[in-house]
Amino acid sequence: MHAQQRFLIEAANGDIEGCMHLPHESPRAIAVVAHPLPTMGGTMDNKVVTTLAKTFAELGFAALRFNFRGVGASTGEFDEGDGEVEDVLAVVRHAHREYGELPLILSGFSFGGYVQARAALQLHAYKLVLVAPAVGRYAMPPVPQGTLLVHGERDEVIPLRDVLDWARPQHLPIVVLPQADHFFHGRLGQIKDIVRNHFIGCGP
Repeated sequence: MHAQQRFLIEAANGDIEGCMHLPHESPRAIAVVAHPLPTMGGTMDNKVVTTLAKTFAELGFAALRFNFRGVGASTGEFDEGDGEVEDVLAVVRHAHREYGELPLILSGFSFGGYVQARAALQLHAYKLVLVAPAVGRYAMPPVPQGTLLVHGERDEVIPLRDVLDWARPQHLPIVVLPQADHFFHGRLGQIKDIVRNHFIGCGP
């Protein structure tokens, strides 16, 4: 088992609450994981988010999941994605202070995927890992080639066709889990395997 440490950091908007998952040895990368829509009950304790964080820690990365403003002990209120991008930037700065300028992985589920795609426009990320990003509900920017995108065939919240329409002009591959719903019930092990295999094959 990897170690977990709770943290509370000061940001421009107040405090941000989070949890850091640490590998057994010195981390070789930093992974920051963002959670689903706060107004629909999304928190850093979401099962997809915790699965991603644990998987990154097992890969040897320092993985940080956190609550967006207005969630849990994080101060402030929901900001439709604008302030949430600032939350990501604050957590990334904290991670770099703790561990230095290691390669950065930005990862997010649903609304968190939208926020991370926007944050990537301001950060030099080694890799994006997006699970069921909120395409269609928000104006998703294009993402770098090499982004790992995972989506459920039967996603009832973010239809697969919307993601295909967004990915098509970018020539962006999608890993589609047949019959999987938005919350990947019973499929978390597959997400873990997909992420592990992706990084084992390409570093860092």
